[in-house]
Amino acid sequence: MTDRTIKNMAEFSALSGISRPTVSKYFNDPDSVRKSTRAQIEKALAQYEYRPNLFAVNLNKKRPKIIGVIVPDTADTFFSELVRRIENRCVESGYLTIVLSSRGDAQLEARSVETLLSLKIAGAIVAPLGVHSDKALMRSLGARIPMVFLDSSLDEETPFVGTDNFQSVPLITEYLCRSGEPPTYFDMPAVNHNASERKRAYVMTMERLGLVPEVVNVTPHNDWRFEDIAFEGARRILEGPGFPTRTILCANDRCAVGVMAAAYQHGLRIGREPGSDIRIAGHDDQPHSRYGCPPLTTVAQDFERLAEASVTILLDRVEREDGDDARKPEQVRLEGKLVMRASA
Repeated sequence: MTDRTIKNMAEFSALSGISRPTVSKYFNDPDSVRKSTRAQIEKALAQYEYRPNLFAVNLNKKRPKIIGVIVPDTADTFFSELVRRIENRCVESGYLTIVLSSRGDAQLEARSVETLLSLKIAGAIVAPLGVHSDKALMRSLGARIPMVFLDSSLDEETPFVGTDNFQSVPLITEYLCRSGEPPTYFDMPAVNHNASERKRAYVMTMERLGLVPEVVNVTPHNDWRFEDIAFEGARRILEGPGFPTRTILCANDRCAVGVMAAAYQHGLRIGREPGSDIRIAGHDDQPHSRYGCPPLTTVAQDFERLAEASVTILLDRVEREDGDDARKPEQVRLEGKLVMRASA
């Protein structure tokens, strides 16, 4: 132990008696130095309580080992679960992650993109706000480093990984039609392309089945307060004419939570059992959905495969020696899985 504060790697090298190149090599990859040397460095680290500035170390690397991640809201359990899995996958591959949240605000998203542009990073995984994103700024980021869009895409030129809404929405719509009264679709705010795709997929499925689509529209604004908006919208409907049908398919699980709360306060019994007043289903299978009262019937997005595919595609582009950017961008759309629970 020492009272001296070591400011940089050069000072640590001088005090420990270990050459600067060897110390740098250790911090880039501990397994790249001999076992005896590694033990010597780690003993000195403990003695002098020195920890290098990882960003400074990264600046000296020919190939940076940091991945930037931007999501609309890290408090949203859908995105927090994706981020957790992305971080794990990056760590396994020897990369650190910087996670930024736009908090559903286009200006904050632009600032997050500018932050990544100012850093030396290997690549970026971006879940864009969508229709409200600064597309020119996104193109600037994509022109500088490899980038993958996650959950929602902005163009056909950038690699993308998401769920196939035209498979997942028909899957649950058909199930609800088979098992009871056809569903009314409760829309989500128009925050990204998932909103328009899911509504269109519902309408197309109902028409294909020879049924009349019933859609409850909500705010067209960029508003990520899904539970609040759905609760207020459902409450107004229930206090007025009521829903067109006794089955409600919500555009996502967060909207379903709001609709379920409004139905409960209105005294309705939610479920598929005899004597129930209304069925409610969602989309996404967020981690909390299985613990609702009743548990929510929904379409599960595959978090593991979404994270795995986005990191794999990105690191493939990062680590390619030839830097070939002329390849056709991968557009991966994964199938959803029907999860039947007590709510519908």
